[in-house]
Amino acid sequence: MYITQLNFEELTREQITKLIFSDTEDDGHNGDCILVVGSKTAVRYRLPAAIELYKQGRAKKILFSGGMVFEDSGMTEAALLKKEALILGVPEKDILTEERSLNTVENVLASLMVLQREFQLQNINRILVVTNTFHMKRLAMTLRTYMPSWIKFTLCAAEDGVTRQDNWHLSEKGRIRVRTEAEKIIKYVKHGSIKDEKIQI
Repeated sequence: MYITQLNFEELTREQITKLIFSDTEDDGHNGDCILVVGSKTAVRYRLPAAIELYKQGRAKKILFSGGMVFEDSGMTEAALLKKEALILGVPEKDILTEERSLNTVENVLASLMVLQREFQLQNINRILVVTNTFHMKRLAMTLRTYMPSWIKFTLCAAEDGVTRQDNWHLSEKGRIRVRTEAEKIIKYVKHGSIKDEKIQI
């Protein structure tokens, strides 16, 4: 079944789980760069996951993407993530930033130019992708829509405690996050902003 054939209002909990969490496991590959997309809680959840990948030697560069400015920091998502990464010991030479994007599609499109300037896109084989578990499927689909077809992606989801495949339905926060993501995926696919895909549901 294709995602365009889905009606969000008719999905069961099990179907939502498959839509959001299927094919989002870390395959263990190393890559050329770690891409971390920003959010209000990215420093708390996504940054530690990215730092761990970097320290494991799975990629030599980290690209922080995000131009939203939240009142409590006064900095863009990317600038704040860079600041905290420096404090945690990542050398500045290994950090790239993209500070213009305001949503997931823009994260991908704006990051393309940064990657082009740093690596030349034809030289990139694989990117390690870091975001929260509930957001990973939409980000991966967006990358497959807009990134060059030869670039592969290893998905490295950051846990936030309430949106795992086995527990998202147990809390109000988890239900809101996962159901909102499922609705967004279906809507954006039907609108044509991300490519339709087959899903076993």
